[in-house]
Order: sequence, then structure tokens, then C-alpha cells
Amino acid sequence: MATPTEAAMGEAARAKDPFNYDYESLRLAGLVLAIVMFVLGVLIALSKKFKCKKAEPSPPDPRQQTKTPTAPAATA
Repeated sequence: MATPTEAAMGEAARAKDPFNYDYESLRLAGLVLAIVMFVLGVLIALSKKFKCKKAEPSPPDPRQQTKTPTAPAATA
């Protein structure tokens, strides 16, 4: 649907307009690009070639104690 300013312009003026975009082609190219990137992302995530390296276990923290110190038994 043409706007009032577009209806008044001739075909030659419309061709020279720098803001005349072909939105259908732009949408189609964007959709194709999104599909390709999605499929590549899934393939990379599921491939066994790119594995995440697991971090080596860190040494235990000497400040943490595994056993709770107990108070000496009181003799009565």
C-alpha cells in the first residue's frame, strides 16, 4: 500500500529513493541466516569434536575442617 507521498512520486523518483527497501528479500535473507546459525549451533553443541575440558579438582581448603572438634568429656 502506497503512502500519499509515494503515490505522488513517479517510477523514476521511486527508483532513486535511497530509503526504498525490499522488505520481502530482507526478511527472507534474515530467516535463512537465522536457520543456518541455529542448525550450526545445534551441530556444534552435539558434536563430540568440541568438548569442554573439565577443570582439575582444586586442592581442599585448609581452613575448612571435615570433622567438628569435640569438647573433652567432663569428668564428674
